[in-house]
Amino acid sequence: MIRIEHLRKEYPNVTPIEDVSVTINNGDVISVIGPSGTGKSTFIRCINLLETPTSGEIWVDGECITDKKCNISKVRQKMGMVFQSFNLFPHMTVIGNIMAAPVDLLKKQKSEAYEEGMRLLRMVGLADKAQNYPDELSGGQKQRVAIARTLAMGPDIILFDEPTSALDPTMVGEVQAVIRELARQGLTMIIVTHEMHFAREVANRVFFMNEGGIYEEGTPEEIFDHPKREKTIRFIKHINAFENLITSKDFDFIGLNTGLEEFGRKCRMSQKTIYRTQSAFEELCMQIIFPALPDEFKLNVTVEYLQDEELAKMQFKYDGAAFDPKTSDNMLSLKLLEKETELFGYERLDGDEDGFTNLVTVTIR
Repeated sequence: MIRIEHLRKEYPNVTPIEDVSVTINNGDVISVIGPSGTGKSTFIRCINLLETPTSGEIWVDGECITDKKCNISKVRQKMGMVFQSFNLFPHMTVIGNIMAAPVDLLKKQKSEAYEEGMRLLRMVGLADKAQNYPDELSGGQKQRVAIARTLAMGPDIILFDEPTSALDPTMVGEVQAVIRELARQGLTMIIVTHEMHFAREVANRVFFMNEGGIYEEGTPEEIFDHPKREKTIRFIKHINAFENLITSKDFDFIGLNTGLEEFGRKCRMSQKTIYRTQSAFEELCMQIIFPALPDEFKLNVTVEYLQDEELAKMQFKYDGAAFDPKTSDNMLSLKLLEKETELFGYERLDGDEDGFTNLVTVTIR
């Protein structure tokens, strides 16, 4: 369906896309992942020429759309785009938003556009909101309307640019459910996303972007379980673990606690597991380990979530004299830890490569 040859996009001070050549087949659902600033959004915006490539060719159904003679308006009718910010017309009702483009651009009869619009609203679960205005909807509902509006044009492919990044975490799932249903229907989609569990679940191909292009591609299993290249390995390791180095007792406790919450949500931890992880950090680190540390210290907190086993594994590494938290006289915190955790182990280290000499491991379900 889409063939990209030596795509390059330059800006005055940066070149996010240096050289991309790839083929996207009918029915592909592609998750595009990678660190910020690696050209993910630029890549999909170039595909429908919202960004004009500096060089290279893009072929859609045998037509070179980067040719100046190409009618890009007709090409864009084949490629829908769903943005982060919904872009609904505030002065139109929900059904009016969905009907507008089919009536104006495809010259459909209003009755036909209305029937199709209602069918799509039923598909995304919002038929009862047809006569509402956008400002009466939640963020998740607005994004579902935006998807329905895109589908109303009958596109062959839909490009999603971080479709859930502007949403409250409680609303992410409802938008993802709609995208999953579209994938089951066989619609071709390219999805830029930072939701790694979703990226793995919905796609049949994953593009990891770095160094100005598609640094590594493969099936979800290949990229998430068996990445081959160094930067992919580092990225996957980072997204599967939360890590924070503390060197002062006046560190940002609220920021770290919020980081644990965000990590837990990304990993689809239950709210109970997230709470227990935060509680274990507060009782073990703040109430037991910190009082035993000297003024100058370093303490590293790492959390990994083992999805298959539905458990979180926390490690606390710190330097200095040997100190087993179980010997603490803070009986209240030890009692709370016993209640919140399954395993609570201590190991004295000879000094690992980072100089840590104490290791505490906690397991939480």
